[in-house]
Amino acid sequence: MTRVNPLLHRALVVNLVLEVLIVVTGGTVRLTRSGLGCPTWPKCTPASMVPVADQAQGFHKFIEFGNRMLTPVVSAAALLVIVAIWRFAPGRRDLRRLAFLPLAGVALQAVVGGITVRLKLNPTVVSLHFLASMVLIVLSAYLVRRAAEGDRPPRPLVRPEVRWVALAATGVLTVVLVLGTIVTGTGPHSGDINVHRYPFDPRTVSWLHADTVMLFIGLCAATWLAVRLSPDAASASRPWLVVIGVALAQGLIGFVQYFTKLPEALVLAHMLGASLLVVAMTFAILALRARPAAP
Repeated sequence: MTRVNPLLHRALVVNLVLEVLIVVTGGTVRLTRSGLGCPTWPKCTPASMVPVADQAQGFHKFIEFGNRMLTPVVSAAALLVIVAIWRFAPGRRDLRRLAFLPLAGVALQAVVGGITVRLKLNPTVVSLHFLASMVLIVLSAYLVRRAAEGDRPPRPLVRPEVRWVALAATGVLTVVLVLGTIVTGTGPHSGDINVHRYPFDPRTVSWLHADTVMLFIGLCAATWLAVRLSPDAASASRPWLVVIGVALAQGLIGFVQYFTKLPEALVLAHMLGASLLVVAMTFAILALRARPAAP
């Protein structure tokens, strides 16, 4: 690990935290059935950019509009990432190539969010909206870690077989996230009262999702053990313990919310946990390599 300018590190961490936060606020919009509180986009109503007094959506319009107002905040953080990399990481061409991606991702997400509203919370588009947020979180976590690495080519710390198992765990986590959106798309928290849902049996997709989580935890445990036994990568096993811990907590929340009829607070905690799991997995994968700085 190399020494990172404190201001650059703070800018990257703030960007990551806000990417996670906007997932939580988006979940709040859905769980309060405020997804169509502003029934159109980019305006809140056909005649106004902001909620108006005679609007029929009640308090829902303020919740949805408040979530929209987080987009400029996240955009400012992404812009700050660009400035910080250019100012405090001179010569890091690798970081400069990635610097604009968070801002571009936020802009794309805003468009996808607008399409979601215009299509009346179509569950497929809502799923894509959530998964795109996960990609942005991965990118933001990668930047935090990458800034602390050098610019030489990476050197693996574990055998190829261990990396394959770790990559398999990453693939299974992707399936877990996709199935999670399908479970949500068949459940009661649609974001509005009259919204089309996936035509699947909620019980079946929930248990399929749970089985995939178990497979993911098993692969992570195997990776942790293999990394722990690798002579050059003992310290790299700690991030995998974090992944296992977060995944077990997620599994517990998932089972409790299933058997308690999906209370809103637990669903929101589950969404936060999914974001934290993606962050932990990104750090764990990157811990399997060393990348020293060039002289």
